[in-house]
Amino acid sequence: MVTSYLIEKVGYYKVLIGLLLLTVVTFSLPEVVVSKYTFSAQMFIATVKAWLILMYYMHLKGEKTIGWSVLFSLLIVAFFFSIVMIDVNNFQYTDVSHITSPTK
Repeated sequence: MVTSYLIEKVGYYKVLIGLLLLTVVTFSLPEVVVSKYTFSAQMFIATVKAWLILMYYMHLKGEKTIGWSVLFSLLIVAFFFSIVMIDVNNFQYTDVSHITSPTK
């Protein structure tokens, strides 16, 4: 007789194999397909992997308030992104920066 623990354990192994396969795809994508969409594809795969980890390994699959958690997380990311953009636009040491200084 198969217990619910064994069924749940098999589910975790399926998610683990999926994560490993997605990791292989992420690392092999730039070698196989070189295009301008490689980075976007890798970010999409990273988002799928993060979602799988959140849902299965952090046990958020059965939560009812996951929508609010996602919305709050997106608001935090938008806030920090706007702060960084303000900081980048007002960067005052452009002549000594390795990123923004003109090449000689």
